[in-house]
Amino acid sequence: MQVDLNTVDWKTLPFGYYDTDYNVRCYYRNGQWGKIEVTSSKDISIHMAATCLHYGQEGFEGLKAYTGKDGKVRIFRVEENAKRIQNTANRVLMAVPPVELFREMVHTVVKANKRFVPPYGYGATLYIRPLLIGMSPEVGVKPSDEYLLLMFVTPVGPYFKDGFKPVDMMISRNYDRAAPQGTGTVKVGGNYAASLLSLAEAKKLGYSSTIYLDAKEKKYIDECGPANFFGIKGKTFVTPKSESILPSITNKSLQQLAEHLGYKVERRQVPFEELAEFSETAECGTAAVITPIKKIVDPVAGKEFTYGDGVNPGPVCTELFTKYTAIQFGEAPDPFGWTEVVDL
Repeated sequence: MQVDLNTVDWKTLPFGYYDTDYNVRCYYRNGQWGKIEVTSSKDISIHMAATCLHYGQEGFEGLKAYTGKDGKVRIFRVEENAKRIQNTANRVLMAVPPVELFREMVHTVVKANKRFVPPYGYGATLYIRPLLIGMSPEVGVKPSDEYLLLMFVTPVGPYFKDGFKPVDMMISRNYDRAAPQGTGTVKVGGNYAASLLSLAEAKKLGYSSTIYLDAKEKKYIDECGPANFFGIKGKTFVTPKSESILPSITNKSLQQLAEHLGYKVERRQVPFEELAEFSETAECGTAAVITPIKKIVDPVAGKEFTYGDGVNPGPVCTELFTKYTAIQFGEAPDPFGWTEVVDL
């Protein structure tokens, strides 16, 4: 489905897929990357024995383009996303896209679809989805010889339909998202497939998402289903450190911003019991940005933790969200060099 730009209500746009005009592609063949191709086709021609289909040799990214207060379109932290897809490629033995190739493809796909970049003032953005997949047919477990790096875009609203509003979450003790020393630290689809059942069960019980404990001991907070976790304790920003957590670019940025605003940042193991000591908790990621948590329930342990008044985001989450998004939308100076303007 393609969004009707004449009738779309940008303020109520959901986080979902809509067709746009073009996507961009680049193939890796014979040991080198080819030229960037721009196409209007939504289909990929792929062999039925391709390694991405059978052995999960794939990785992806997510970043956004924003129409600023000054009318300019900005992309947020392109280089960090490029480096992270390189880490993913190295972990599952795929061809590694150069940073400059990644950046050029991002700028190209945004420019090609500039009419779909949501206007300023509605909180909507253009979501950019890079995808790297193994294309060679194999029936033995081995890396592909050929790869495709593809990028498409779609206009989106907030990940959670209520936007920057507190949500309820459930501790998942029956399922693990990823194991220590596995692929939890890179962005591969298998990690998300592993989370689908627990997310579905949580939503069936009325929760917005799940929070995973560490897979080894079930003693420490790991991360939320689609995002990282953080808690506020006084003037300290606390976020889990683990061998199975995806290094969120949003979380990394929020840590820098928190320090800039005078907060102490601690990245360490967070015991489950420490949930009772936080004044605020939240999940954070490219899609979610910051989603405050009003209640965390552990049905197995029979425990419940509540935060704030149950209606409004806490003051620290509000401050971080306001200043963070102000940089993204060009409403405030960018002292960190996070954004780059697209030459439309």
